[in-house]
Amino acid sequence: MKSYLLLLTAACATFAAGPDNTTFQSYAPYSPELDIASDTAIVYGVGDSFAQRAADWRAKGYDVSLMTGIAWGEYGSYYGEGDAFKKIEVQTERNGKLRMHGDSINVGYNVPTPAYIEYIKRYIDPALDAGVRAVYLEEPEYWANTGWSEAFKQEWQRFYGEPWQAPDSSPDAQYRASKLKYELYFNALREVFAHVDARGKAKGESIDCIVPTHSLVNYSQWRIVSPEAHLVDIPQLDGYVAQVWTGTARSRNSYAGVAKERTFETAYLEYGQMLAMTRPTGKKVWFLHDPVEDNPNRSWNDYRYNYECTVVASLMWPEVHRFEVMPWPDRIFRGQYAKTDMETKSGDRASIPEDYATEILTIINALNNMNQEAVTYEAGAQGIGVVISDTAMFQRAEPTPSDPMLGSFYGLALPLLKAGVPIEVVQLENVGYPDALSRYKVLLLTYEHQKPLKAAYHEALAAWVREGGCLLFVDDGKDPYQNVREWWNEQGTTNLKAADHLLSTLGVDKKVWDGTVAIGQGYVRCIAASPAKLTYEKDGADKVREWVKELLALRGESLKMTPGICIRRGPYVIASMFDESPLADSSMTIRGRFVDLFDPSFPVITEKVLQPNQRTFLYDIEKRFGPAVLAASTRVTVKSCSSHAFVFTTRGPLGTPARMRVFVPEPKSITIEPAMDYVHNRDNESKTSLIEMPNTAGLVQVTIAY
Repeated sequence: MKSYLLLLTAACATFAAGPDNTTFQSYAPYSPELDIASDTAIVYGVGDSFAQRAADWRAKGYDVSLMTGIAWGEYGSYYGEGDAFKKIEVQTERNGKLRMHGDSINVGYNVPTPAYIEYIKRYIDPALDAGVRAVYLEEPEYWANTGWSEAFKQEWQRFYGEPWQAPDSSPDAQYRASKLKYELYFNALREVFAHVDARGKAKGESIDCIVPTHSLVNYSQWRIVSPEAHLVDIPQLDGYVAQVWTGTARSRNSYAGVAKERTFETAYLEYGQMLAMTRPTGKKVWFLHDPVEDNPNRSWNDYRYNYECTVVASLMWPEVHRFEVMPWPDRIFRGQYAKTDMETKSGDRASIPEDYATEILTIINALNNMNQEAVTYEAGAQGIGVVISDTAMFQRAEPTPSDPMLGSFYGLALPLLKAGVPIEVVQLENVGYPDALSRYKVLLLTYEHQKPLKAAYHEALAAWVREGGCLLFVDDGKDPYQNVREWWNEQGTTNLKAADHLLSTLGVDKKVWDGTVAIGQGYVRCIAASPAKLTYEKDGADKVREWVKELLALRGESLKMTPGICIRRGPYVIASMFDESPLADSSMTIRGRFVDLFDPSFPVITEKVLQPNQRTFLYDIEKRFGPAVLAASTRVTVKSCSSHAFVFTTRGPLGTPARMRVFVPEPKSITIEPAMDYVHNRDNESKTSLIEMPNTAGLVQVTIAY
């Protein structure tokens, strides 16, 4: 028995989270009901109350940062009111309508003029003086269907040195308008972050500069322009928050002729694109989850289903271990929503169900432990990527917008993902980084809805092909944006298209459209088809898979397909089964001994069977050989582990249960400090104890003696 206990002691489960491993954002002041015990509280907005709110969160042990909007916010002192309202600086549509934020009458989406940028610097200064760890400037957004304000016209003249053109007057005008919007917010963030950095250095402090932003995939579909990958060109930028949640991921797309919400698949690709912006750059990224969403008229059941979709999708990217675990904890733990979908029309509302609150807190605790080195995949073929460019946002408004459901992107990505292929999103703007493409065997590319900003991208792609890569270019050449004034046609003086330059750089001629061409050690295949149109065809996805199969065969490889994807990150098992899979009537069975983290009762199971469109998040008990808290609806920190006792602390929001499944020898005693009632149930077969007590919004120490 003594040797067994020594083994347990040596294997005792501990981990050290970073100071910003998990975060949340909140405008609300500290409250015990909101004490979710993440590393950092991102206090939203400045105003007169910021210093006190920041001090209160800090006093409870949180690192404190600032978040505010860069394109909109509570900036009434700048915009003015009534006749003094600066409407010339609000993004304006063709009919003169001002683009306001939500239902506001005095908060607009701004044109970031020099005066506005200086205002933002002064606005955030009090927060910098309050000692924040980081500044988060969120959502640099410029709507694609705007561009008629006087301020924008002035910026056009300054940027292009020519008179403003109505953005909807031609594809060229729309492209140029979007490119200007892109640069305006890049400049705004560059200026403000330089100010943050200088002010921090003057105080002997280092202040991180972070941009919370929707994914490029979502901004493109929602018709918003933002600097996205361009932001890495700002020296002070430290990273991004990937604002992916139910509201973005439930945007409809078309696949095999069927248009519908595909929350898991869309979230998977959104998170993947945000990782693609940072993977070769060394910048950090936090993946956001939201247990509710901005739309308050859905049910708790709806929120829960879609939340699980996004959580699983985010965990499919094991390189990322930082998370913003939620925005607005007050709207989650104090919000009132319909219980079920049937009740959304009745107006009956209720607070968060206890089992959902327990599940959310369990997931948050697990997210603190996601920096796992051991990662294995049970999935289809790896090393396949689909390329996307920031310019996908430049072709989204009149007179000739690209496909409303972004089919040019989804038409290449979904056919492979639905076949269990963990396809990766590749950011075109990053292909020139060293080894940025070395992980890929096949890349899928189209210029139907996007264009290359630099010729250097083609040089990088050509070098990758010559070294053994396979490029599949799918484009029918009919996109009117091929003729905008850009570098590939010498500012409109020739009829050349971006694809012509790509093929010239690859060293191939028009014969490449008739079949696959070998280039160095690699291959190029060009298909004269529209990826967007393929999404509306029943067999469109099959065509894409066949083209990829043909390229892989030239490498002596096959396109392995699976009905789902399963990833193991240390002791965690994350899996999703696809509906609409080309592998009909399939299921996925995971065997072992697990705790089901999506079940708030923490059952120990030996088998999990997933049917199409089902997901799971499990803890593999067999990966632990010493005392460990396997699952907990509370923040757990291990204090000590010896041959006779296991000691840890818990912390969670008042009014919620602290439930824990603990792998530990059969206890002789359990001591809770401060003392409180608890319930203990032992499962000898799994060698685990289930302990339950209340969360108290304070540290509680649990000592299990054995």
